[in-house]
Amino acid sequence: MKRIVLTGGGTAGHVTPNIALIPKLKEHDFDIQYIGSYDGIEKKLIEDLGIPYHGIASGKLRRYFDLKNFSDPFRVMKGYLQAKKLLKQLKPDIIFSKGGFVTVPVVQAAKGLHIPVIIHESDMTPGLANKLAIPAATKVCCNFPETISYLPQGKAVLTGSPIREELHSGNRLQALKFCGFSSEKPVLLIIGGSLGSVAVNNAIRGILPELLKTFQIIHLCGKGNVDESLTNTPGYVQYEYIKQELADLFALADIVVSRAGANAICELLDLRKPMLLIPLSAAASRGDQILNARSFQKQGFCEMLEEENLTPDTLLLTILSLYKNRQSYIETMEKSSASNAVNTILSLILEITDK
Repeated sequence: MKRIVLTGGGTAGHVTPNIALIPKLKEHDFDIQYIGSYDGIEKKLIEDLGIPYHGIASGKLRRYFDLKNFSDPFRVMKGYLQAKKLLKQLKPDIIFSKGGFVTVPVVQAAKGLHIPVIIHESDMTPGLANKLAIPAATKVCCNFPETISYLPQGKAVLTGSPIREELHSGNRLQALKFCGFSSEKPVLLIIGGSLGSVAVNNAIRGILPELLKTFQIIHLCGKGNVDESLTNTPGYVQYEYIKQELADLFALADIVVSRAGANAICELLDLRKPMLLIPLSAAASRGDQILNARSFQKQGFCEMLEEENLTPDTLLLTILSLYKNRQSYIETMEKSSASNAVNTILSLILEITDK
């Protein structure tokens, strides 16, 4: 039995791609172990799956002044020693790292022990933790063609982001029942996102009467953003957050309006959902969502509307254009090498461990 150590933590985005790989790894009889921080978000998510979890010390590497900058290097060194001891005990055949600062000591310890490492970078340009880890990597997986130019020659592989298998098992009929919709009109799914969703929510609600002439609408509007005055609007349902029924809602959606976070748009690509991306503005973020959306637009996967150009007219016209041309977007997405990430990454893992 081959053994793999998964690592990644700090945010859900550094954990869920690892979780997406687990079912396929089990199918290929891998013994799976996880190294994360003592009490990060990853601990509960992984332990709930019954995967052995090993916590180590971790410290954040900041580019700004903070008193913790004086103590965190010692935590990183402690984490490195702990990771090295763990890896000597576990003797993994390979490590898959999704990023986050807890992965730096793990990857560096693996380098010293000559254990091959595959790293996954979600964003257009590598974050600081991955920048430190990339020299020790055998391969670096990425979501965007543009990222390859930022990576060492021969290491980069365009894979897309691993998507949870259950998202592919949605039931359209169950979603129709859940929403109280009919099968006679197409369905528009709005994913506002919990951060900065107000602009998207307001824009959608501003053209709701026009949209309802063509679509039934599912609006995931974020915590505290339900508009009670619209609760009984025929053909329109709104939810703060959906977890259990999300796969069903994806199965029902004909087109999607979304923010442009890397994991979210890779899910839509994998599910072949024609999308209109409205990225967070540069004023409200470091601009990574704008780069994500521009890359997807350039590849022919989506329509894009920057928040500064968001008006009732531009939004309505772009949504109608997206629906009219939806089949061409689906066909383009089907040709993408980044739309089957789990199998692509699994093939890399098998190729390296077979050697």
